[in-house]
Amino acid sequence: MSKRISVVMILSLISLIVFGFTSEPSAQKYPDRPITLVLPMAPGDGIDVAGRAMGEELSKLLKVPVVPLNKPGAAATAGTDFVAKSKKDGYTLLFTNNASVISAKILQPETVPYDGFKDLTPLALVTQNPALIAVRNDAPYKNFREMVDYAKKNPGKIRCAAMGMGAVGHFDVEIVNTVAGTDIAMVPFKGAVPAATAILGGHIEAVALAIGPLIPHFRSGALKPVVTSVKMSEFPDVPTLKELWFAFFAPSEIPPETKTTLVSAIEKVAKDPSVAAKLGNLGMVQDYESPDKLTERMKTEYKLVEDIAKKTGMIK
Repeated sequence: MSKRISVVMILSLISLIVFGFTSEPSAQKYPDRPITLVLPMAPGDGIDVAGRAMGEELSKLLKVPVVPLNKPGAAATAGTDFVAKSKKDGYTLLFTNNASVISAKILQPETVPYDGFKDLTPLALVTQNPALIAVRNDAPYKNFREMVDYAKKNPGKIRCAAMGMGAVGHFDVEIVNTVAGTDIAMVPFKGAVPAATAILGGHIEAVALAIGPLIPHFRSGALKPVVTSVKMSEFPDVPTLKELWFAFFAPSEIPPETKTTLVSAIEKVAKDPSVAAKLGNLGMVQDYESPDKLTERMKTEYKLVEDIAKKTGMIK
C-alpha cells in the first residue's frame, strides 16, 4: 500500500469520525413542521383570544404554522393534561392560565393527573388579564359593599359563575365569603361566553371571570364590576382581589435548543407593540416574565393558593 493511499485512508477515517459520528447532517433544525398550540378553554374565552393573537405572531417568527387547538373541559385541566402527556419535542405547546397549572392540583389532586412543576416546562408569562366579579346593572346593589350586605341578609341568594373548581374566579368568591362572612354560591361554567349569557339572561346573579368577554357588556351598560384584580382607570372606586395571568408552557424535558428557540420567539411576541394593541382592546395587559421568573411566581402563588384553600376549608 503506498504512502499516499494510506494518508487518504487516514484522512477519510478522521472525516468519518468527526462528521459522521458527531453530527447528523440529515437532522432538521427546529422547527421544521407545524406547531400545535393547545388552548384549554372554549372559543371566545380570554385564553383563546390571546393565544390566537400570539400564535399568529409566533408563526411569523418561527416560519412554520402555529395551529391553535381548543381543548376545553374541567376548568382548563383537560387541555393542560393533554400537553403534559404530549411528545417532548416542542411541537405541542400550551397557552393557559395560572389556575390550571397551580390551584387545580391543590384542590383536585385525585382528578388532576399532572404536576404543573414537574410535567410542564415554563416558557414565559406574557399577559396579565384583569379578573373581576361583575353583576347586572339593575342588581339591587350598586357596589361591592352593598353586594356583601345583601349577601349576608340573603344567604345563598347570590349565585356567581366561575370557570370551574379551582379557577381564579372560584378563589375570588371564596375569599369574599371568608373575609366578608357571606354565602355566595359558585356555579361552574365551561366558558366565559356561556357564563356571560347566563347573567345577562338573569339565570345567575354574578360572574367571576376575566375582563375580556365582559367589556362589551360594560360598555353597553348591561353589566358593572364590583371588584377587580387590579386597579383600573375606568373603575377607580372598585376594590381589588386576586389576579389572573396567561403563560406559555411545553411538556417537560424538551430539548434545550428547542426551549431556547421558543423562549426567544415568545419574548419577542410578548413585547410586540402590535400584539399589545390587540390585547389592550380586550382589557388585557402585556407583561413578559422569563421562564425563571415565571417559575418563581408559580412557587409563590402555589403557597398562597394552598394557604387560602386551607383557611377557607376548600382542602384540609
